[in-house]
This record gives sequence, structure tokens and C-alpha cells, in this order.
Amino acid sequence: MRIDLAGWTREATAMDHRDFLAIFEEADRLGFDGVWFNEFRFHQPRIAYPSPHLLAAAIFARTERLRVGTSVLVLPLHHPLTLAEEIGQLDLQSGGRLDIGIGRGTDPATFATLGIPHEEARARFEQAYCLLRQALTTGGVPTARGPWHYGEAMIGPRPVQVPHPPIYVAGSTPETLGFALAEGLPLLLSLEPPEDRQLAIYLALAETRAIAPRLASSSLSRYVVIGRTVAEAAGQLDPLLAGLEARRRHFATLQGRASPPVGRAQLLAERFIWGDPDQCHRQLAALARRRGIDQIRCVFNGNGVVGTEPALQAMRLFAREVIPAFRQAAH
Repeated sequence: MRIDLAGWTREATAMDHRDFLAIFEEADRLGFDGVWFNEFRFHQPRIAYPSPHLLAAAIFARTERLRVGTSVLVLPLHHPLTLAEEIGQLDLQSGGRLDIGIGRGTDPATFATLGIPHEEARARFEQAYCLLRQALTTGGVPTARGPWHYGEAMIGPRPVQVPHPPIYVAGSTPETLGFALAEGLPLLLSLEPPEDRQLAIYLALAETRAIAPRLASSSLSRYVVIGRTVAEAAGQLDPLLAGLEARRRHFATLQGRASPPVGRAQLLAERFIWGDPDQCHRQLAALARRRGIDQIRCVFNGNGVVGTEPALQAMRLFAREVIPAFRQAAH
């Protein structure tokens, strides 16, 4: 199983830059496989790292094996040719450790800031992907098509990973999930809301279209609460659940939507891996078997609800006791 990190975004980044990078230097030494960062442009309040690519470059320079992924690049906001060159350069600088998660984007305010009509988001997303893939695969593109203006160009440098770094799609609508299915792209499944709805739509489309789903190479996410004993882990759950509920209500209010409560048992079943190391290992293994997915993005900090030091302690315990069990099982 590939075991990655997520959740280091927005308020979770509010620390000295060197201390922030040190988290991922340690994650590299601990044996985690990768880390994923979000793209939030023009965020209010301001955040330290709106560009996941610039952050990835800094992490690649300080690590030996850790992969870095984007979850996600909002494709309609970017010119696909300059984006292709950035991806090629990052893959070269890292020795082939880059993963690309892409999405359509949902925040109309971000589009308005850049003067991009929000109603063009889907067309731009699909056209940008096709141009990006062609540029990364062949190193060139024909003359302009779609909403961008450019001439025939040679794109460089070529990525180390052939034909290009792995590309994942994040989305919840039938249109986006259908696009991922048609293009043969794996999914970045969400944590909130959990992946059940996405998978139901995706698998129904796969059956209707007689296309094999790409679940084995997809990635899902879980909050991870680990203690030396089950009782110790249980003691950490209530503060985290309360913090997550307050956060959920806050964002629902900002977005002007209803926020019905979710029961504790349902939350733990759908969104958490928790317990002592043995229980966490068993829950992860069962999740992988049930979903047919062998990549997970572990959120140890509750997306900023849990402090940095407790999150690091949990990562260390998980790396010491749980990761080796998966490595041994693989051999």
C-alpha cells in the first residue's frame, strides 16, 4: 500500500517556513511515500502557499524519496503550455517524484478575479487537460485551439516519468467522473464528503459504458488517530470530532448551504482510521480490500484542527508501528 500525507494546508501552514519544510524532511526519513498539497488562489484570509508547485520545488530540494502531489491544480486557471513546462521542470528536478491531481474548480470568485467566465470552467478543464497531456507526452502542440492563444511550440523540458507524471482527477459530478473514466485516469477521492457518492456515480458510469474503472491506482483519504493503546487513541477523538464539526459548520455558513449533523458512528466508519497500531493496520487493510484501492492519503492533523507537534507524534508512531507491517506483507 502507498501511504501518503495530506491536510497540511490553509491554517495548518501557519508557522515558520523552515519548520514547515522540516515536517516533510522528517516524513521522508520516516518512510511515508508522498504528500499532497492544495491550490487555493486569492484565499481570504491570506495563506502562505497558494502555489503547490513552488512548495513542491522546495520540498524536492530537501528530500530524497518523498513524492509530492497536487490535490488539485485548478486547470481552468492556467495556460496549459506554461503549466506543462512547470510540470516537466519539476519532474526533472525531483528525479521523477511528481504526481498531478487536476480539477475543474468550484469557486466563482477565483475565476472572477482572473476575468475567466465561470461558465467556461468545464470546457477549459477538458481542453486544458488534452493540451497538457499532449505537451507532456510529445513535447509539442499544434497551433491554437480552445480559449488560449498561442502558436506552434516545442515544450520542454521533457518529464522524467514516461509518458508523463501520473495524473489523477478530483471531482464529484457525473460529468467530471465520466471524463476521468473516458480518459482512463485514476481518482483523487475526497474525505469530506466521503467517497461513497463519488464511487457510486463512477462505478455506475463504468458499468453503463462498459469501461474498466481505475480504482486500484486511485487514492482515497482518511483522518488517522493513533495511540499506543486503543484508550489513548479514543481520548483524542472527541476534541478532534468537535473541531471538525465546528469547521464544517463554518464553511457551510460561508457557502450558504445547509449543514446537517453526521452521527459519530457514521463519521468514524466513513472518515477515520483510529486505534492502537494493530487496530489501525487492520482497519487500513480492510479498507484497501473493500475499496480495491491501495493508495491512501493520511490526515494526522485534522486539516489544521490538531496541532503540529501532536500530529508529528502520531506520524512517528504510525511510521514505526504500522508502515513496516504493510511493507512486510508486500514481501
